[in-house]
Amino acid sequence: MLLSGTLLLALALVSRAANPCCSNPCQNQGVCMTMGYDGYKCDCTRTGYYGENCSSPEFRTWLRVTLKPSPSTVHYILTHFKGVWNIINNIPFLRNAIMGYVLTSRSHLIDSPPTYNSDYGYKSWEAYSNLSYYTRTLPPVGHDCPTPMGVKGKKELPDAKLIVEKFLLRRKFIPDPQGTNIMFAFFAQHFTHQFFKTDTKKGAAFTKGLGHGVDLNHVYGETLDRQHKLRLFKDGKLKHQMIDGEMYPPTVKDTQVEMIYPPHIPEHLKFAVGQDVFGLVPGLMMYATIWLREHNRVCDILKQEHPEWDDERTFQTTRLILIGETIKIVIEDYVQHLSGYHFKLKFDPELLFNQRFQYQNRIAAEFNTLYHWHPLLPDTFQVQDQEYSYQQFLYNNSVILDHGISQMVESFSRQIAGRVAGGRNVPPAVQRVAMASIQQSRQMRYHSMNEYRKRFQLKPFSSFQELTGEKEMAAELESLYGDIDAMELYPGLLVEKPRPGAIFGETMVEMGAPFSLKGLMGNAICSPEYWKPSTFGGDVGFEIVNTASLQKLICHNVKDCPVTSFQVLQPRPAETATINASTSNSALDDVNPTLLLKERSSEL
Repeated sequence: MLLSGTLLLALALVSRAANPCCSNPCQNQGVCMTMGYDGYKCDCTRTGYYGENCSSPEFRTWLRVTLKPSPSTVHYILTHFKGVWNIINNIPFLRNAIMGYVLTSRSHLIDSPPTYNSDYGYKSWEAYSNLSYYTRTLPPVGHDCPTPMGVKGKKELPDAKLIVEKFLLRRKFIPDPQGTNIMFAFFAQHFTHQFFKTDTKKGAAFTKGLGHGVDLNHVYGETLDRQHKLRLFKDGKLKHQMIDGEMYPPTVKDTQVEMIYPPHIPEHLKFAVGQDVFGLVPGLMMYATIWLREHNRVCDILKQEHPEWDDERTFQTTRLILIGETIKIVIEDYVQHLSGYHFKLKFDPELLFNQRFQYQNRIAAEFNTLYHWHPLLPDTFQVQDQEYSYQQFLYNNSVILDHGISQMVESFSRQIAGRVAGGRNVPPAVQRVAMASIQQSRQMRYHSMNEYRKRFQLKPFSSFQELTGEKEMAAELESLYGDIDAMELYPGLLVEKPRPGAIFGETMVEMGAPFSLKGLMGNAICSPEYWKPSTFGGDVGFEIVNTASLQKLICHNVKDCPVTSFQVLQPRPAETATINASTSNSALDDVNPTLLLKERSSEL
């Protein structure tokens, strides 16, 4: 009798309907809450919508949505009519008004304070307060849902290796039609390592970063102990060494700072900087060297302006100045280039002072995932007239000393990067990183690409052909996933058809821009309390921040002031060969690049 009752109970549990929230019934950011085992209720509070599923717009919402142009229309307007935009760019009140709208419309798409993490798909104090987690834009798909994407698609996702090989792996290098160069690719990797720091020991849901934003810990170190080991404790400066009259980072031996290098690397080539993985490729160490020089340069300026200041105040104020320089360069050079806009973006925190804006930020796991732009990387790296394979390039700081920072800047400014969207452009050397990105996304139980499109106010794709813009990949994807509403986020971003003449597809831009602008403008230095000359040591320091640019950063810190940009420069006439790559790679011929990249996959 007891056995019969237990069997009946088990059958009842099996027959019970799936969690009704698995079907994502609540639209327009309505929150789904279960009511018993088979009922749900949508909380439509402050969404601008009402009804059972938050699908009926209030009048003001209907009017706003009706009048608001689509993202593709806005993109078209901003990337055409150059003559009109040149006029607008020179009318301060118009430029300020448009830039203010860009900032608020993007930033307000990001939840602040944070809402979810990978272990809490509902609001909780733990999800809000535990900084060791990445936050989440959408809660994870429930463990009790019938399919990995909720209710749509097949019960098992296709093999990650198969997805990479069929749809992501490069057959032939596809250059970026926007003309993005390798200088940009390494800047992106260097810049983001200060806040994308997955804690592989704890899992993909966790970050080792404590700041969750632009704090330059990749220059100064995440911990106070690391910072102190890198500091000179004189005039606010960082430790350094002079080689052939130029400043370079100190060595691991001289600082006792932990860095990741293979054991056979000579001691004099083990440079020590704020981020322990920056010895991986010379492009990262190039930027680390440039920012080291900039820090010490600004210290000299402040010391002249404030001879009464001690080492600590000079150091701390210089760090604030460099944070400001970084944000300005990212908005006015980096994001400007990516956008392709004729409208000139502007870094001006005062544009938000009369807005409802919270000066805090949490890095979202989805932002970390979408930023895996490995198609940017070329097949080989060209420095002057030397071509380096991945095997020759990895962990090879001798490239920096052999060529010099000036030649690296010039060479990387002239080498074109790969197109990110459109599929089939991930270099074979980093295919394991792409596989890891897919596997980690599945561990995080991300929702489908279409759910993220809806979250960022984009129309969901109706078919795989609409996603890819072609038939062959679309048919293959459909056979593997079964339903467009089951298409995974990360592979979807990489196979999405690019906007005309652009590096990215629509989803990458419309998701990435809000995360980026909120993270930049949510920085403490952008707040009314901080954004004033005294924060930066007076008018001289404030001027350094307000006039910063990529070209100025290079000219102030690199010999001969090579012309640079994130847009590929036209090559100069060939120069005489002086260095042979096969003899300047510090005996790295026996290093397996695939294995090394696999080991560092969570950091790339």
